[in-house]
Amino acid sequence: MPKKRSIEEINSKIRSGKAVVLTAEQVSAMGKEMTPAEVMSRVDVVTTATFGPMCSSGVFMNFGHSDPPMRMEKITLNNVPAYGGIAAVDCYLGATETAMPHDQYGGAHVIEELIAGKDVLLQAQGKGTDCYPRTEIKTLINKNSINEFIMFNPRNAYQNYNVAVNSTSKLKFTYMGTLLPAFGNANFSTSGELSPLLNDPEMRTIGIGTRIFMGGTTGYVAWHGTQFNTGKPLNENGIPVGNAATLALIGDAKQMSTKYIKAAYFERYGVTMFVGIGIPIPVLDEDMAHRVSIRNSQIETNIIDYGSGKFEILGRTNYKALFSGEIKLNGKKIRTAPLSSVKVAREIAALLKKEVTDGRFLLTEPVELFRKTTGLNKLEIRI
Repeated sequence: MPKKRSIEEINSKIRSGKAVVLTAEQVSAMGKEMTPAEVMSRVDVVTTATFGPMCSSGVFMNFGHSDPPMRMEKITLNNVPAYGGIAAVDCYLGATETAMPHDQYGGAHVIEELIAGKDVLLQAQGKGTDCYPRTEIKTLINKNSINEFIMFNPRNAYQNYNVAVNSTSKLKFTYMGTLLPAFGNANFSTSGELSPLLNDPEMRTIGIGTRIFMGGTTGYVAWHGTQFNTGKPLNENGIPVGNAATLALIGDAKQMSTKYIKAAYFERYGVTMFVGIGIPIPVLDEDMAHRVSIRNSQIETNIIDYGSGKFEILGRTNYKALFSGEIKLNGKKIRTAPLSSVKVAREIAALLKKEVTDGRFLLTEPVELFRKTTGLNKLEIRI
């Protein structure tokens, strides 16, 4: 068995129907009994997946020109504001946007309804110009009536993320869900050994141009995600501890499914959107075989106090403990709950496995790999 193989060699096996494709959980189980060399000899591709709340998401839309034409400057969709400062009939609708601060309906709900094929109310105003004389419009649109409906998410698929707890005596409402007082619960939001960037922590095979499963259809990695940070400390298994790398993703929302794109509302925090992502990892060598054999017990993350407002690190735990339903912090047992759905992540990994096995999904060589970073800047208050 060769000690190295290329993505093209693996694609040739996929085309001929000879590639062995397993999910990350299946390979993690193999890794308990086999060496990386043995895993490499048996597996060509490993499918990974995650399905969780990803606030930094949204869509670009082009509505098409009316008669007479109009430059849309103030735009709402089902009364949710969209950003129109792009061109005459283009906009960007963010998943977390709402009409009012405490609305439970927002951009994510509009996106889900459009993906479902429903009509959405478009209202727009503009100042009127010689070339765009119309000053207002009110009409219904759907994904079939508009020209483009492109999902572009600036920050998805966090490599790892914090565990959230609350040390105070008050109930706290956060983007990590509702946190009970006095360490009454602990919430987390990563699919552990199934998670894409935990199976390729150095991103040797994931970069600009990587073909992925996104929201029920084919998507692509467009760039590194915002808040991309490879400067996080690594544990003894070479895994970043805490939130680290991220991906900016793009895909055709017209082809997506509401099964894998879901709007949500977190009480007294706001609107978010669950996004389903799957990435196939080629097993290029023994090092990659070692990486994709990672188990939940080997993946650690920080326990952070979200109650105090200082985001202090209180301890560290692993995903085996988190998925067991209970962790310990300073001798105290704390109930755990995932914000992401491992059930749906497993479904995505299995679906992607079938697509690759059946030759409908080939792997891509990244156009460019990601740069390394040393950390993130903080916003200084200078006024």
